Amino acid sequence: MELLTYLRLARRSWWLMALAAGTGAGGAMLVTHQMPERYAATVSLLVSANDGESTTATAYQANLLSQQRVKSYANLITSRRVVAAVAEPEGIAPDVLARHVKAEAVPDTVLLRATVTDGDPARAGRLANAVGRELTKLIDEIERPSKNNPSTIKVTVIDGATTPKQPVSPRPLLNLSIGMLLSLLATGAAIVLYDRLDTTVKSPEELLDATGGAVLGVIGYEKDAKQHPLIVRDQGTSIRAEAFRAIRTNLQFVGIDEKPRSLVITSCLPGEGKSSTSVNLAIALGQAGWRVLLMDADLRRPSVPDYLGIEGAVGLTNVLIGTAALEDAVQTWGDDRIEVLPSGPIPPNPSELLSSHQMRQLLAGLRKTYDMVIIDAPPLLPVTDAATLAAVCDGVLLVARSAKTHHDHLVRARTQLASVNARLIGSILNFTPAKSTHQYGYDYEYEPIKTPVGV
Repeated sequence: MELLTYLRLARRSWWLMALAAGTGAGGAMLVTHQMPERYAATVSLLVSANDGESTTATAYQANLLSQQRVKSYANLITSRRVVAAVAEPEGIAPDVLARHVKAEAVPDTVLLRATVTDGDPARAGRLANAVGRELTKLIDEIERPSKNNPSTIKVTVIDGATTPKQPVSPRPLLNLSIGMLLSLLATGAAIVLYDRLDTTVKSPEELLDATGGAVLGVIGYEKDAKQHPLIVRDQGTSIRAEAFRAIRTNLQFVGIDEKPRSLVITSCLPGEGKSSTSVNLAIALGQAGWRVLLMDADLRRPSVPDYLGIEGAVGLTNVLIGTAALEDAVQTWGDDRIEVLPSGPIPPNPSELLSSHQMRQLLAGLRKTYDMVIIDAPPLLPVTDAATLAAVCDGVLLVARSAKTHHDHLVRARTQLASVNARLIGSILNFTPAKSTHQYGYDYEYEPIKTPVGV
């Protein structure tokens, strides 16, 4: 995974990262607020050897002896004997106090430091000084060669503990930083894991990899597209309208020697926008002067009449079974006089009708009459209707919905089309987020021309 991919994920999920940072910060502050305050007091001690004679050699040997003893004395600070002697006058259990006493031997010196933490700053100072006194007594006792001889090692308190003014814990800024960092790391890991496990296509490159065919267009998502699905609104100045004009242009370069005259538009599964794509592509072709027939061949869930606001009681089914003539079933729609053949009554055997000899004869005649026959077919994977039509038409246009259509579904659809020798001329990425649509070039909008008053 490249760094650029991580940056794109972070930019796409910036709101989630911001929410995670805020949650982490809030949690850290809540924990910090509930933590008791702790104060630390430190006493410093000097370890020195009694050199007896004041010569350079004896002084050097005494210093070496002191350095050797320092590390051992650091362990004595937390010994039970010292801790118990300090804890009993304060009414503290020795085991409890031992957990809050820290001993440190300063490297390359003969200095010791004993630090005591406590919730009461005054008591922390008293305990630290008491630790210093008890250690001094203990060393004086154990380092005597005999009761009548002086100790060979002397421990002196050189810097007594004072009452601390500021607590050493909790540390709000540190806790805040740790909380935010942990929350961001956990959220970032979850985002990356989700992206790795998410097999939906989100870009033309992913769609191209899944289908192996050219991506003829990227259709952006518009909030009001459900209420206004057709590109004729706003005088055709929307981003979606421009996207369909781009698809229309790309279709002109498909099959220079053998241009498709009948085009099946389908998808892997329902809800990916195949019907709205069929209707709007027919409108875009009609606006360019093409003679277009839009056929609703989804004999299970027909939707073209609902998009166009026309009657769909008589249509393809009637023509195939011979109860209506083609010219009686075809309706003209819009200023560009797009001709529409609705599905008609829903039959009990859609697959048989679409694979019938009558259907092949109908398509052969329509190809001679029209510049383009746009066929809205059912989804490929649930039923075989679209594959049946693809086998007898000039080409297939596969519609995928951004962040919903899965890669393996597209591979299965491509395999199914290949099994019937269908020609996949390209694919369309539908419902693409606005930012992605701008990235692929559909961010130039035209303002409708306004006629001056009185002209």
